Amino acid sequence: MPIKLLDKATIARIAAGEVIERPASVVKELLENSLDAEAKRVDIVIREGGIGYIEVSDDGCGITSSEVLLAFERHATSKLSSFEDIYAIASLGFRGEALPSIAAVADLEMLTAVRTEESGTYLSLSGGEMLKHTRMARAAGTSIKLSRLFSRVPARLKFLKTPQHEASKVTEVVVSYALAYPEVKFSLNVDGRNTLNTPGNGKLRDAVLEVYGSDAASKMLDLENDTYRSSAINISGLVSPPEVSRSNRNSLHFFVNRRLIQSRALQRAVEQAYSGLLTAGRYPMGVINIRLSGALVDVNIHPTKAEVKFSDESAVFTSVQRAVRSVLVEKPPLLHVEEARPVYQPEAGRQEHIWAEVQKLPNANTSYISPVIQSAKTSSLPLLRLVGQVGGLYLLAEGPDGLYIIDQHAAHERIRYEEIAAETYSARACQSLLEPFILELNPVQEAMIEKCKSELELMGFEMEEFGRRVYRVKSIPAGLKAHQAKALLAELADNPKDAPAEIKERLIRLMACHTAVRAGQVLTDAEMRELLLKLEKTGIPGHCPHGRPTIVKIDFSQLEKDFKRT
Repeated sequence: MPIKLLDKATIARIAAGEVIERPASVVKELLENSLDAEAKRVDIVIREGGIGYIEVSDDGCGITSSEVLLAFERHATSKLSSFEDIYAIASLGFRGEALPSIAAVADLEMLTAVRTEESGTYLSLSGGEMLKHTRMARAAGTSIKLSRLFSRVPARLKFLKTPQHEASKVTEVVVSYALAYPEVKFSLNVDGRNTLNTPGNGKLRDAVLEVYGSDAASKMLDLENDTYRSSAINISGLVSPPEVSRSNRNSLHFFVNRRLIQSRALQRAVEQAYSGLLTAGRYPMGVINIRLSGALVDVNIHPTKAEVKFSDESAVFTSVQRAVRSVLVEKPPLLHVEEARPVYQPEAGRQEHIWAEVQKLPNANTSYISPVIQSAKTSSLPLLRLVGQVGGLYLLAEGPDGLYIIDQHAAHERIRYEEIAAETYSARACQSLLEPFILELNPVQEAMIEKCKSELELMGFEMEEFGRRVYRVKSIPAGLKAHQAKALLAELADNPKDAPAEIKERLIRLMACHTAVRAGQVLTDAEMRELLLKLEKTGIPGHCPHGRPTIVKIDFSQLEKDFKRT
């Protein structure tokens, strides 16, 4: 086949395919144009998932009559004047591709006006070809209506999902920008039903209330934390406490200089911050705003601008992780049977315990402190009076405001975790085995053991090759029994997907789990009291390292209600 130039219409539709993937892509591009136009109100209407109809109206600055046609020329933009400007982008859009790409795959009507002109401008396009261009009255701002999306690109239309699914994708986009711009009033109407109305009062928590409801909004924790601010990177927003979680990551929103982005690295940073606070399969909610100089981030690496590249990704990762972890440790959670209320704090001068002098944790070597106890230890437990043990599983204790039920294994696991983490890189005590045990591995397990061999040695394991995929373990960390050590190594080897940075944490958790008191183990009064004393000195007494709650509290008011005393 000979080489030839493609016609203009084909070029436009191919180019549109890079930017406009589905109705949500259209809404995203139009929303960004409205926000760049400094709109204070944006109204979105869709029908049939956006396939049948999309309308986006705003009260922004509008487009002058002399520039309306130019706005639909490819690479026509008001955001850049030279190539160098791309290194300091302050706007959401900048390539000049959105409007011509949308017009190439749909029938489009635009009505726009600026405050300095007596009337607005109306423009009608079909497949990129102009049908009508005239003057028409309108208040300052822009309205764009679309119909028959992808009717001229049947291949793209064929790959769209159901209208309900496409509508959910549009909703996700609108919700995200409503959270990024709480000072803008957003409304979304889906098939005649009003599904979103944000107040536009500039308060992020109020925007979260409209999106996720009053319960989530009232419990979200503020990320405004001066400790983790710097002149280069600023982290702000809201994140959920561990007791408010979701079964997927859809409620975790990231914005860089108010631009909605997708980033697996930042997701990992947040999930690591929640390490030990959420159970497997649960994910936090959050609105995380990252502000940094435009010169430190490249927004021009993805056709839809959904991804960015940081000049120092490690610094951004660390800033997000530390900011989130900080606020979680400052307000350690405690599971209540009824609505949570502020936890009792002992009066000044009553720091001594009613039983005995507090037994201190081992001295930490500051060269390594686990992320779980990076912040200063702040106990959330009041003074407790031991009542007893139930079923060999739970400890009962009386506090000044209710009955506390403590899971003995989960609580001791939290204690052991912080003890082990504190002494990880100090001179760890290890014990030689009179009878070394043998560890036989398959190829995948062997690769995992080899990957974390140095960490195992630091923890106190001494092992040597003893044949093909066979290891002889000669010494183990003090406090572990041989069968516990063997089970620990086997469990570690069975998780080959663990990243090197996560292996250290996993090892500490496994050691804590295998050395904690077991469910069903009967404890003496002295052992129970010692466990409570140590638990109240941990950084996060409310959860074990795997995210399970260690304590459930039943308020006295709830007991009085249940026994009909009120």
